[in-house]
Amino acid sequence: MFKTLKVPISLTIALFMSVLTIAVVFVMKSERDESVKVVVQEGTAALSNKMALQLAIVMERSPGDKALFSQIFQPLKAHQQVVQAILFDNNYQVISKVEHSSGFDVSETNIPSSPDEVPFGVTAYDNIIVAHQLIGSSLYPLGHVIIYVDAEGFPSGGHVSGLSGELPIILGLLLIVSVFCTLILFYLVAPLTLLKKFAQDVFESKDYSLRSAHQSNDEIGQLSNNINSLLDTIEVELLINFEQKQTLVDQQETMSQLANFDSLTGLPNRQFVLDNLRLELARARRNDEDLMLLFFDLDGFKGINDSLGHETGDLILIEVAERVQHLLRDGDLFARLGGDEFLVLPDRDVSAAAAESLATRLITAFDEPFELRGLSLTVGLSVGVATASDAGYDLSELMSNADLAMYRSKARGRGSFTLFTPDMVESHKRKLHLANGIDNGLACDEFVVYYQVKVNNSGKVIGAEALIRWQHPELGLVMPNEFIPIAEQGGKITAITQWVIKRVCLDMADMKQWAYNSFRVSVNLSGHDLRNTHLFDYIYNTFMLCNVNPENFEFEVTESAYLENFALSNKFFRRVGNMGCAIALDDFGTGYSSLSYLTQINIDTLKVDRQFVSEIQTSERSRLVTGAIIDLAKRLSLSICAEGIENIEQWDYLKKHGVDSVQGFMFSKPIPLEALLQSPLYYSERDFTIEH
Repeated sequence: MFKTLKVPISLTIALFMSVLTIAVVFVMKSERDESVKVVVQEGTAALSNKMALQLAIVMERSPGDKALFSQIFQPLKAHQQVVQAILFDNNYQVISKVEHSSGFDVSETNIPSSPDEVPFGVTAYDNIIVAHQLIGSSLYPLGHVIIYVDAEGFPSGGHVSGLSGELPIILGLLLIVSVFCTLILFYLVAPLTLLKKFAQDVFESKDYSLRSAHQSNDEIGQLSNNINSLLDTIEVELLINFEQKQTLVDQQETMSQLANFDSLTGLPNRQFVLDNLRLELARARRNDEDLMLLFFDLDGFKGINDSLGHETGDLILIEVAERVQHLLRDGDLFARLGGDEFLVLPDRDVSAAAAESLATRLITAFDEPFELRGLSLTVGLSVGVATASDAGYDLSELMSNADLAMYRSKARGRGSFTLFTPDMVESHKRKLHLANGIDNGLACDEFVVYYQVKVNNSGKVIGAEALIRWQHPELGLVMPNEFIPIAEQGGKITAITQWVIKRVCLDMADMKQWAYNSFRVSVNLSGHDLRNTHLFDYIYNTFMLCNVNPENFEFEVTESAYLENFALSNKFFRRVGNMGCAIALDDFGTGYSSLSYLTQINIDTLKVDRQFVSEIQTSERSRLVTGAIIDLAKRLSLSICAEGIENIEQWDYLKKHGVDSVQGFMFSKPIPLEALLQSPLYYSERDFTIEH
């Protein structure tokens, strides 16, 4: 309501002084009225005594002369303050009455008028003073005089004039005191005004280093000190808050760096690149443009990690990031998705030629080996390229397409690049469909075992190789080269191997009745199977359950699978061999081909790969290699089996060079058990036919 305290305080002082003045005037008036009343009482008593003495003298001299009595009584009219006077005889009869012009009549009031009712002496009835005086002595009374005097009317003129004279003095004193009090108030409030201005300056400037200069020992001085102390606290808190805010900013920057950038290479991470790709895809769709995305990962990186340790692998990743960044242009987005997977989003040209050029430069850049810790390490790239238009500008589909193209590059032999084509999606969907159906296929016996016979040099059937097929309810007959890699990636290969072993055990009774006692069935094992510590127990229990002679079983494993898990493989095959099963090393010559390993592994048969057999008639080098393998096996006292025989010339050549057994389409393709049981047990060079 008021902008300053001075106004209400000044008004309060003025009101206080006014009330005080009115109280003083009221007290003065009350005291004056009392004084006047006393004077009136004394004057009335004197007047009644004087009149009683005069009447007593006359009544003694002239008793009964009422006219004379009345004449002596009439001078009371000259007294203005006497409103009424009555002269009574001794019998209380009125002799004379004097009334003032005001018209006062005692009979019309509650004031007693008869001598027997009015007390002797002076009596006050409110503002009316009544004096009752006895004429003569109390022993011989001659009459009574009663006088009524108005106490208010008596001094009115003098009282009002007195107050009128004093009022200017009172008002002058009131004004002087008010001004003096106001000046004192302004003096006392001046420090508060300065504090208010100081607080306003602090508020407007936000400078909490300012301090109030007012110093005193009173409350305002204490308030000033308290304000300064409060400003000290605020300044300290602001400093603390600033430091904490700076810490939070630093932490936020660190968290943003950790959330959006790879801590190892400093490249944008998966989350960052996905957020940017969403924006870029939306922009490209609006502008009817296209985007090109390159995925690549490192070939053989897992081997580096496993053999040299993850620290060396991390150094490789850092070097890869630096090497690729030198190839890219400003504006190209380069990110690490995780592990050894990287992504490149070119900023400009998205043509197939530009994609081919960039992919080629990336692959070529890694021809030069990495020199780390005295080691020279060569790492290749597999690159996949996809465009936004092929993915319908959908982020998930674009990433999936680039990933599919990259894995297609790996399947082609690594160190290459592949441009995505829509048919890859169908292939991928088929793989997913197969991967998701393996468990159900095993549960519903959708898998079947085909058998391909093995014959000795005389053409006698001595065994067969069990080869699995999948009779898929939707896709038809699916070959193992399609679903076995999928099962290995999904960790389901051992379940398939166990199913094959059990199926062969169940078929063994029929095959033994058809074939000779020395008939032996070969079952293939993968590297995943050799790492499974429970596989031997499963084989043993299945043999016991189906009453199978272990000597009718042979387990085949590829050279690479055996040597990748050398210790586990040796332990497993030693236990299997002790049980009576035979061991065959498949695809010899296509993997490690380390002769030192041949002196340490536990095998019975060495299989010559079809790659060498198929080129015997056309390649002198293949004939030399095949002869060397056969000679090596003979020197190590190993049985030799050649696969992929398709004509009589190949069989003749292998028999002449000491091969113990063969298998191939020349004798029989892989066939179901029912067909096997109907096939011949002996093949002659004169009467067999080549099946194509």
